[in-house]
Amino acid sequence: MDGRRVFAWPVRNAREILALICTVLVAVGDPALFVRTARAQDTAPEAAKLSNDQLDSLVAPLALYPDPLLAQTLAASTYPLEIIQLQQWMGKHPDLKDKALTDAVMKENWDPSIQAMAPFPDVVKQLAENVKWTSELGNAFLAQQSDVMDAVQRMRAKAKNSGNLKTTEQQKVETKTVESKQVIVIEPAKTEVIYVPSYNPTVVYGPPVVAYPPVYYPPPPPPGAYVASAAISFGVGMMVGAAMSGGWGYGCGWGNNNVNINVNNNYVKNYNRQNVNNQIGSGNNTWQHNSQHRGGAPYADRATANKYGGTTRGASANQRQASARQNQAGGAGARQNQAGGAGSRQQPGVSDRASGDGRTGGGGRDVAAKPSTRDAGGIDRGSGSSDRVGSRDLSGGSKGSGAFGSGGSSASSARSSSSRGASSMSSSRGGGGGGSRGGGGGGRRR
Repeated sequence: MDGRRVFAWPVRNAREILALICTVLVAVGDPALFVRTARAQDTAPEAAKLSNDQLDSLVAPLALYPDPLLAQTLAASTYPLEIIQLQQWMGKHPDLKDKALTDAVMKENWDPSIQAMAPFPDVVKQLAENVKWTSELGNAFLAQQSDVMDAVQRMRAKAKNSGNLKTTEQQKVETKTVESKQVIVIEPAKTEVIYVPSYNPTVVYGPPVVAYPPVYYPPPPPPGAYVASAAISFGVGMMVGAAMSGGWGYGCGWGNNNVNINVNNNYVKNYNRQNVNNQIGSGNNTWQHNSQHRGGAPYADRATANKYGGTTRGASANQRQASARQNQAGGAGARQNQAGGAGSRQQPGVSDRASGDGRTGGGGRDVAAKPSTRDAGGIDRGSGSSDRVGSRDLSGGSKGSGAFGSGGSSASSARSSSSRGASSMSSSRGGGGGGSRGGGGGGRRR
């Protein structure tokens, strides 16, 4: 009896241990995957939401843009690397105007929201020269889209209540009820002419709770500029008829706090025609971020990176390279599947070089192609990382040095940019120039 009792206990314990192991395996699935996931979670940054005060400061410089331009700029801010590429491209093509500009930029394999920024060289200049702020704006829009749209409305209300936002010859300002929500809508006075407002946020909105980043302070309005009030002025209007054929590509869906995309727009229609795997239906649709045009730029947090199949700033260079290659390969595959295929320049296993600059197929350059090289778009491949574009840093930097930080290299460089007149709203830079040396190429001046 005693012997059987001694023998039974180990057997029962072994069975219990085996059952426990099986339970864990069933719950986890692949043990190796569980280990990898656990390690990734240990190193991945937590998804920390920005507060309302931080969001208010973040959107301050563009909250008073006309709705179509606002929506387009928010979408474009999620592709910071392509914004840099656009700025450099515009610097090389300063003489392109109107339809010639539209036709040329559509040949570049960029997201249509980036292509559609070409008629606005001053806005491109602001986004490119302050790419850290642009990246943070895009990251916030991806992670907190509804909160960002609410922040825009809060800032518009501040400007309107202080008497600084009103209907003028350049824009129409109305308070509307959209799906039971009361919102302030800003529309161009003439659909074919866009005026970008220039203003000092402190004067327009009042003192901030969270300091406005120094990149927001524009230079004085140029001679002859229209001053709408003591706080807001407008430069020369940009003619966008050729660029916006088929209607504006983007609009604010205030009812759902999202961005709508119009597939009949010139740029969107052309992009969908060339990338059949990315086609969407007819009419207006909700805009969706396309990670193929992210170019390996890191996302702000693990949740957003997982959603779009990318990496975070905490990821290794190899991980960012792999993510960039995967996204670009997806873009190349879409072009290979174009209907007809006769006109396709894509050869199996060969990068698409239709634009003549060695760009791979996903809307960005192959940042992992060769170490210690720099391509024509200015992307530094030496480190294998997409945290830098030329001399511009996309990484988070040291703590407290983001768009809201008062110290660090980003703040000093932002102040330097501001002192050079880097405002997107100024229109007196010899055509705005798109590029950093006054090369313009925006739409026809009126």
